[in-house]
Amino acid sequence: MAPKISVVIPNYNGRHLLAKNLPKVIANCPNCQIIVVDDGSSDDSVKFIKKNFPNIKLIELAQNKGFARAANTGVQNAHGELVVLLNSDVAPRKNFLKYVLGYFKKDNVFAVAFADYSHEKDKVIIRGRGGASFTKGLISHYKMPSTKGITFWVSGGSGLFDKQKFLDLGGFDSLYAPFYWEDIDLAFRAWQKGYICYFEPNCHVDHYHEEGVIRKTQSSFFIKTVAYRNQFLFVWKNISDPLWLIQHLTWFPYHFAKAIVTIDLAFLVGFLWALLKIPSLIFNFHFSKENLLEASFSIINYQLSDRGVLNKFAKS
Repeated sequence: MAPKISVVIPNYNGRHLLAKNLPKVIANCPNCQIIVVDDGSSDDSVKFIKKNFPNIKLIELAQNKGFARAANTGVQNAHGELVVLLNSDVAPRKNFLKYVLGYFKKDNVFAVAFADYSHEKDKVIIRGRGGASFTKGLISHYKMPSTKGITFWVSGGSGLFDKQKFLDLGGFDSLYAPFYWEDIDLAFRAWQKGYICYFEPNCHVDHYHEEGVIRKTQSSFFIKTVAYRNQFLFVWKNISDPLWLIQHLTWFPYHFAKAIVTIDLAFLVGFLWALLKIPSLIFNFHFSKENLLEASFSIINYQLSDRGVLNKFAKS
């Protein structure tokens, strides 16, 4: 029997995107439960959904708390054994799930990334498969060939996840709010648990980045600053290898000197912002009490070290 599937779409002021992409989600996932989690929108997203898509499950959050909280809420309310996570600026193509369901016949599969046809200005670039390395004291991720195989992470905007494993790992960590790196963090923890993330090139979705809410409402400086901040937070939260931690510290002078010479203010602000998040990182990890217990249990049972995970993606 085919597993039940839920689709979770976090939304923040994306009424125009929902109007464009929700019909494609409904048409190309006809037997799926579809959930839109509205993250405190100030536009008429909620009114639009209630009027035009009454059969869609709508969850309204009173305040905007960022992608991680909205996605987690959707997964917690999903009825499916498997959950498709889609950004509001993503439209699935016909039969997009045909090639991915079979992966979950194996008990150790955590998630499968879709072939993300990313529309960027006048080009379309296939994304969705990535690797990572520990370079110059930081985790750097990179694009891998868009062929079938393992991937370091599965995007929270275009992937299929095992619901129970997602919840057991505590879901996305809102430490990274408002966006970026939460899906990398979750996949990293999944790899440490002994789970596997795959990329399936025959599962196609269209991703209209230029129309997305982040690109339309946030400055490039803010986006870059958040990315730098979360790059630091990822290391401080997840890396425990003593040699790598020493390298992380010893590379600081280089990174700061480079930022000053190139006038990369976003790097400096991102680092200072990350420092301000250290109390949250140490004392509560931005998990609920239940998820904190689950996360702690997961840590005890990790099968791979941080170095062991990244060695899987070492460039030859």
